Amino acid sequence: MRDDPPENDPKSIWRNQPTEPSVMTLEKIRQKVQELHAKTRRQLLGSLAVPAAVVALSGFGIKQFPATQPLCAFAIAWSVAGAYFLNRGMWSAAMPGDAGLSTGLEFYRQEIERRCSLFRRVLLWSFGPVLLAIGTFILALVKIGGRGWGIFPNAMPFMVVVVIWIATYFVTRMREQRELQREIDELDRVESENGR
Repeated sequence: MRDDPPENDPKSIWRNQPTEPSVMTLEKIRQKVQELHAKTRRQLLGSLAVPAAVVALSGFGIKQFPATQPLCAFAIAWSVAGAYFLNRGMWSAAMPGDAGLSTGLEFYRQEIERRCSLFRRVLLWSFGPVLLAIGTFILALVKIGGRGWGIFPNAMPFMVVVVIWIATYFVTRMREQRELQREIDELDRVESENGR
């Protein structure tokens, strides 16, 4: 046994330290809201490139591979509809400059909820059509090759890039969702400390 009295134990000293309340100023909240707002706008603008890529890839498929026309047409329709449903209601105004602390916290929470909603919708309305277009393109390559696999082996570098892109996409999404969860946890802590 140790001779140290319990009050000198570093573990108990560390546990019994008083916690400092978070210093969340109105300016810091305004800055966080602006950062989230800018990220959301960039992502929404970037999501407009997805339908263009799907239309280009599927248009090529319709022209070159007549057997895949129904799938390509569906991918185009899904992608265009996805652009509408993904962006619908997502463009919000910036936080007013004269907002108080409670209004700033509410606006911050709304911005976080908008980003969470965007993450939920992006798989169905943006990522799905891309995978359908790529899958249709791969199916066309396999059909062209027939029994001998024809040009499919030449498409392997494309396939590797697609697999790396899909893996990177999901890793990035998981990291962004963890970041949003940290933002929500911090906001909940600030609201509880301020008696809201």
